[in-house]
Amino acid sequence: MPFSALPRRVEIVEVGPRDGWQNLPDFIATNRKIALVNSLAGCGFREIEVSSFVSPRAIPQLRDAAAVFAGLQRSPAVTFAALVPNERGLAQAAAAGVDKAVFFISASETHNRENLGRSIGESLADFAAMMARLPAGMAVRASISNVFGCPFEGEVPIERVIWLLGKLRGLGIEEITLCDTWGVATPSQVYRVVCQVRDAGAEVDLGLHLHDTCGRALAGVMAGMQAGIRRFDAALGGLGGCPFAPGAAGNLATEDLAACLAAMDVATGIDLAALRRTLDELRQVVPAAASHMAAFWDGCRH
Repeated sequence: MPFSALPRRVEIVEVGPRDGWQNLPDFIATNRKIALVNSLAGCGFREIEVSSFVSPRAIPQLRDAAAVFAGLQRSPAVTFAALVPNERGLAQAAAAGVDKAVFFISASETHNRENLGRSIGESLADFAAMMARLPAGMAVRASISNVFGCPFEGEVPIERVIWLLGKLRGLGIEEITLCDTWGVATPSQVYRVVCQVRDAGAEVDLGLHLHDTCGRALAGVMAGMQAGIRRFDAALGGLGGCPFAPGAAGNLATEDLAACLAAMDVATGIDLAALRRTLDELRQVVPAAASHMAAFWDGCRH
């Protein structure tokens, strides 16, 4: 597919407040988190991954998930999502008024045990139990980690990914994100994997979550679009990384992705001026939030 045939519009899911902040050593005050998420909501995102209802011992940064949700300025135009690891987390998410629960599983057996302390089979059983108890009105998405490579197992067979997709679809989960948790995917690999998944007959709403460990995430988006993907995760300031994937760097920076797509006439609905102001707010709290576009914007001020 030539660049002239790129989609007219794609969706950017902002995952910074969850995936971007979870590894930060210094706790971000709850009121600052609320202000930043509300600011992101004003940038035009239709979905924001706000936090995670995991054990505070596992991810101390997100121990205030319920309080953050309580402080959000709700709008029917914005879906506020949260990562949910188990039935207890689902109950907490429901009490907090979460719009969408995000389940997560790994295509790597070793990583799934490192990350969740469970086998892939046990995680699928957990998903079945959670789907049976999903509150009315709560949407759900599943994210599959390490689709494009694993720090423990290396290459992950595409057959395992396709098998997992079938299992998730069988549970009634229709929105699934393929994740390059380690950040090693090449553009050709992204294109090939997405096409193989589609050729296998997986009738699901597919998205991509690309970490930028090797500096290939934006190129991976281009390949993903040419393979038919219309939904991409990104984190403001390029923050993030999986605590259970050694060597994984941050996410694709939202501002880099949004600015690049705008320059290519691919609409996202994101207000770049508002996004720039929100990035400035974030950098006051987290000075490490610096992407290529942030540096470009800084240069334009002089």
